[in-house]
Amino acid sequence: MFLIREKIEEKLKEKFNPTHLEVINESYNHNVPAGSESHFKVVIVSKQFSNQRHLKRHQEVYSLLKDEFMGGVHALALHTYTEKEWENLQDTVLVSPPCRDAGPFDLN
Repeated sequence: MFLIREKIEEKLKEKFNPTHLEVINESYNHNVPAGSESHFKVVIVSKQFSNQRHLKRHQEVYSLLKDEFMGGVHALALHTYTEKEWENLQDTVLVSPPCRDAGPFDLN
């Protein structure tokens, strides 16, 4: 059985052959039950992004992961880079935007 994070990682590796890939489950920062896989940050560096605008890169990732969105992924913070862009970002912290309903999950 694959976890959602692992499925995302596998699909991105297969499609984009990245030189750097991080798929980070950030669900714990949001108003969801413990162990949820609903909010992710993806940092991906690929030669395939050369000569593409960020919008096109994001569209390709969203299209690739449409089944994961249908299956419960709520948010995806995308950081898509060429190798040169990534090189220029070293020592930079990539922060995801806050969720509107951020906070601990309350069952009451």
